[in-house]
Amino acid sequence: MIETKDLSVYYGRQRGVHNLNLLVQPGEVYGFLGPNGAGKTTTLRVLLDIIRPTAGKATIFGLDCQKKGVQIRRRVGYIPGELSLYKQLRADEYFSMVNAVRGNTGDPAYVSSLCEQLGLDPRHPMRTYSRGNKQKVGLVAAFMGKPDLLILDEPTGGLDPLVQQVVHELVREARADGRTVFFSSHVLSEVQAVCDRVGIIREGQLVVTERVEKLMRGQFHRLCLRFERMPPPGVFDQPGVREVSRTTQDVTLEIKENLNQVLSQAVQYGVLDLEDHPITLEEIFLAYYGKSGGNHHD
Repeated sequence: MIETKDLSVYYGRQRGVHNLNLLVQPGEVYGFLGPNGAGKTTTLRVLLDIIRPTAGKATIFGLDCQKKGVQIRRRVGYIPGELSLYKQLRADEYFSMVNAVRGNTGDPAYVSSLCEQLGLDPRHPMRTYSRGNKQKVGLVAAFMGKPDLLILDEPTGGLDPLVQQVVHELVREARADGRTVFFSSHVLSEVQAVCDRVGIIREGQLVVTERVEKLMRGQFHRLCLRFERMPPPGVFDQPGVREVSRTTQDVTLEIKENLNQVLSQAVQYGVLDLEDHPITLEEIFLAYYGKSGGNHHD
């Protein structure tokens, strides 16, 4: 559905993305994850032919993004990270204009349903809308034609938590219809909630692509063990095991390997309780990304 080959974009001497090789399969929700400045929006703008790459190639539907941009965009629903609207138009007028540009593929009943689900009254000039309502306009415009591909750049920005949940449900419905969603975000919890696979971009380069559940399962266990007799400090020291904290009865360990050995050692001190605390996508992201930032162009 989406493919980039050695894609690079430079802003003068500043790097936007470098040798980016990305592959998004039909029918999946692909989370494109990274902090501001990592290269997410640069990639999306190349895909939509808003900017041209310095080197490499990008395709959607097997079509060259730079040669077949108009043809591609008719089949894509897009919400940019920085949404700009026609202030003088009412929202319903804007939807009619977008529908005409796309070849009148939108269903008016579905547009009304989207507005109702998102809590948007489309009969007002867009200059009167709050940031959240403007975001809702962008979402309706992106989803209304039930496009083959949705490219969503920070789609829940400015929305309250209840409306964010509605957006997540719309994404799931699109996937259930067999459509593809490219979901760019720095909000880790929503990527974890809706995406099948995730790609983590760091300083313009893709550092990992994996299914969300495998990415989380393949990291480490965090075990909190309560003992009858406290084991001495350092008793669990071995490759792949780190003691995080201890109290008078509990020891918390992060375990990447040698789990069986740790459990065998633990039973010698009388295990009263054991809790496996789930690892979040945020912790995995930080493990890959560390504390370094990206460049100045996203």
